[in-house]
Amino acid sequence: MQENKNLELSAAAIEKFCDGAAREVDIEVVAETGSTNADLMARLPTLLRPVLRVAVHQTAGRGRAGRPWLTVPGGMLTFSLAWHLPQEPHKLLGLPLAIGVALAECLNAVNQNVQLKWPNDLLRDGKKLAGILLESAAASESGTWIVAGIGLNLQVSDELEAQVGRALADAPWLAKMDRNLLLAQLLNAVAAALQQFAQQGFSAFLPRWNALHAYAGQTVHILDHGQVLHTGKALGVDLHGCLVLQTEHGQVNVLAGDVSLRPVV
Repeated sequence: MQENKNLELSAAAIEKFCDGAAREVDIEVVAETGSTNADLMARLPTLLRPVLRVAVHQTAGRGRAGRPWLTVPGGMLTFSLAWHLPQEPHKLLGLPLAIGVALAECLNAVNQNVQLKWPNDLLRDGKKLAGILLESAAASESGTWIVAGIGLNLQVSDELEAQVGRALADAPWLAKMDRNLLLAQLLNAVAAALQQFAQQGFSAFLPRWNALHAYAGQTVHILDHGQVLHTGKALGVDLHGCLVLQTEHGQVNVLAGDVSLRPVV
């Protein structure tokens, strides 16, 4: 009975565990929706405060480059956070990486041994544990509204791996936690990171990201729609969130966009 109770999510229960900047967030929990990111993006013109929208199940979740994010009810946490930042959109290039740092540090505090894959993934044992989708819109008054969508695998079935077409990481220990406490801890970390990013930009996260870099010093391919754009040694990221590669033709700084990284094996 206790295990089933741990799967239950409620806004009031999540709020009980919130602290710091997360206390300013309005929290919504729904049983099912198409996409929490799409829900919040549609509401940005009317938002006055940060909003966290959590769905027990998403039927049309999206990852980077429009790829579908497949979910299993109860098997993962899927949520989106709408937040206003004072920076203009072009100054937010490093923001997905900063959010990745916050999530990884939070999960590592409970011994999950998480690393970061540029630009938007969290890895455990070399397999994808979580992903981040960041969308934004210029605010009517000033600055930018962002919506950060996050999907965290807790229990992955063989069927889901077959659908995705690759091995995925999960976190059975986290799956046994009270979901409200886990979600509040993640929200606390991300809200604090967004507050810090508003004040200091990506510079506050640069050394932290590089310390969690899964492929530091390894040779990787950078792919664009399946075509290799660059091959080189991954040195880390720069102040703009670009991946720094040492190629045979010299150093290249790669902007995230819709490109992806693959280790050379």
